[in-house]
Amino acid sequence: MGFSKLLEMEEQVEEIRRVDKQGRVVLPKRWRERYLRTDRVIVREEGDRLVIAPYRPPDLTKLFDSIEVELRSDLSDWKSVRRELLEAGRR
Repeated sequence: MGFSKLLEMEEQVEEIRRVDKQGRVVLPKRWRERYLRTDRVIVREEGDRLVIAPYRPPDLTKLFDSIEVELRSDLSDWKSVRRELLEAGRR
Protein backbone atom coordinates (compact mmCIF):
# COMPACT_ATOMS: atom_id res chain seq x y z
CA MET A 1 0.00 0.00 0.00
CA GLY A 2 3.06 2.29 -0.05
CA PHE A 3 2.61 5.63 1.69
CA SER A 4 -1.09 5.19 2.14
CA LYS A 5 -2.70 4.01 5.33
CA LEU A 6 -6.07 2.33 5.23
CA LEU A 7 -8.67 3.66 7.63
CA GLU A 8 -12.19 2.26 8.01
CA MET A 9 -14.76 4.59 9.52
CA GLU A 10 -18.51 3.95 9.44
CA GLU A 11 -18.27 1.70 6.36
CA GLN A 12 -16.28 4.34 4.49
CA VAL A 13 -12.81 3.52 3.28
CA GLU A 14 -10.34 6.36 3.35
CA GLU A 15 -6.70 6.37 2.38
CA ILE A 16 -4.03 8.88 3.26
CA ARG A 17 -2.24 9.80 0.04
CA ARG A 18 0.70 12.05 -0.74
CA VAL A 19 0.31 15.13 -2.92
CA ASP A 20 3.37 15.79 -5.08
CA LYS A 21 4.87 19.21 -5.79
CA GLN A 22 2.67 19.61 -8.87
CA GLY A 23 -0.48 18.98 -6.79
CA ARG A 24 -1.12 15.48 -8.14
CA VAL A 25 -2.72 12.66 -6.19
CA VAL A 26 -2.76 9.06 -7.41
CA LEU A 27 -6.12 7.37 -6.90
CA PRO A 28 -5.93 3.68 -5.95
CA LYS A 29 -6.34 1.35 -8.93
CA ARG A 30 -9.33 -0.43 -7.41
CA TRP A 31 -11.13 2.92 -7.02
CA ARG A 32 -10.34 3.91 -10.62
CA GLU A 33 -11.58 0.57 -11.91
CA ARG A 34 -14.73 0.69 -9.79
CA TYR A 35 -15.82 4.32 -10.20
CA LEU A 36 -14.19 5.92 -13.24
CA ARG A 37 -15.63 5.44 -16.71
CA THR A 38 -13.45 8.18 -18.19
CA ASP A 39 -10.17 9.85 -17.28
CA ARG A 40 -12.01 12.91 -15.91
CA VAL A 41 -13.06 13.67 -12.34
CA ILE A 42 -14.83 16.53 -10.60
CA VAL A 43 -13.00 18.17 -7.70
CA ARG A 44 -15.03 20.43 -5.45
CA GLU A 45 -14.77 22.09 -2.07
CA GLU A 46 -17.29 21.20 0.62
CA GLY A 47 -16.49 23.31 3.63
CA ASP A 48 -13.04 22.25 4.78
CA ARG A 49 -12.98 19.14 2.55
CA LEU A 50 -12.00 18.40 -1.02
CA VAL A 51 -14.27 15.90 -2.73
CA ILE A 52 -13.23 13.93 -5.81
CA ALA A 53 -16.15 12.46 -7.75
CA PRO A 54 -16.36 10.67 -11.11
CA TYR A 55 -17.32 12.91 -14.01
CA ARG A 56 -20.57 11.77 -15.56
CA PRO A 57 -21.55 13.62 -18.72
CA PRO A 58 -25.16 14.79 -18.62
CA ASP A 59 -27.73 12.55 -20.28
CA LEU A 60 -29.14 14.89 -22.90
CA THR A 61 -31.96 12.48 -23.73
CA LYS A 62 -33.60 13.57 -20.47
CA LEU A 63 -34.05 17.00 -22.04
CA PHE A 64 -35.80 15.69 -25.15
CA ASP A 65 -39.48 16.61 -25.17
CA SER A 66 -39.18 18.13 -21.69
CA ILE A 67 -38.68 21.75 -22.70
CA GLU A 68 -39.20 23.95 -25.68
CA VAL A 69 -36.11 25.68 -26.92
CA GLU A 70 -35.63 27.81 -29.94
CA LEU A 71 -32.28 26.79 -31.33
CA ARG A 72 -30.09 29.32 -33.04
CA SER A 73 -27.60 26.63 -34.04
CA ASP A 74 -27.54 24.69 -37.26
CA LEU A 75 -28.76 21.19 -36.40
CA SER A 76 -25.87 19.69 -38.36
CA ASP A 77 -23.46 21.29 -35.84
CA TRP A 78 -24.07 19.00 -32.87
CA LYS A 79 -21.56 20.77 -30.61
CA SER A 80 -23.46 24.04 -30.88
CA VAL A 81 -26.81 22.30 -30.38
CA ARG A 82 -25.45 20.44 -27.34
CA ARG A 83 -24.12 23.68 -25.85
CA GLU A 84 -27.48 25.40 -26.28
CA LEU A 85 -29.38 22.45 -24.78
CA LEU A 86 -27.07 22.38 -21.76
CA GLU A 87 -27.54 26.13 -21.26
CA ALA A 88 -31.31 25.72 -21.48
CA GLY A 89 -31.20 22.87 -18.97
CA ARG A 90 -29.40 25.06 -16.44
CA ARG A 91 -32.11 27.74 -16.55
